Amino acid sequence: MQAIKPTFIKGAARPQDFPADLGREVAVVGRSNSGKSSAINTAVGVRKLARVSKTPGRTQMINFFELAEQRRIVDLPGYGFARVPLAMRERWRELIEAYFDGRESLVGLLVTVDIRRGLSDLDLAMVELAQGIDVPTALLLTKADKLSRGAGAAKLRQIEREAPEDIIFTLFSAVNRTGVDEVRERLAGWLGVGAGT
Repeated sequence: MQAIKPTFIKGAARPQDFPADLGREVAVVGRSNSGKSSAINTAVGVRKLARVSKTPGRTQMINFFELAEQRRIVDLPGYGFARVPLAMRERWRELIEAYFDGRESLVGLLVTVDIRRGLSDLDLAMVELAQGIDVPTALLLTKADKLSRGAGAAKLRQIEREAPEDIIFTLFSAVNRTGVDEVRERLAGWLGVGAGT
């Protein structure tokens, strides 16, 4: 399949706004400010595809990006940010649940986890949700450049103890490009197309 330049398709605030459920797509989800948008941009090789912000809770819709014909990456709203109004958090939860409920084109899920903070109950719930609907899932341990090698190894061991046995891990840094090739290979395998350059 011929790759095209990754492009923004649309942001969906309601399930009826989702693009047609055709082809294949990989969703990316994680706690607010876990490096989700930076990971997407680095993995697909486009600096400003997904909006990056230091303000948690910036992604407020489900954003769909096309990597090739009927091959998409999906940026889901971050979770776990307490300063977002309760009504908005509830709307995001309903939107995310609607997305996972019967989305036939969903072939993989990347859960971004800030390695410094480790796994939260919400991260584990997201993994459990994906496994419950048989969607292959991988943890992207972001911001690996923020820890020394020893501290990073200790955090990785802790996360391995807390996570489900069969989960895949990738240490990742958008700054020094740790794990970029592995993430691109995983996206390419799930989507059946090159994910970046």
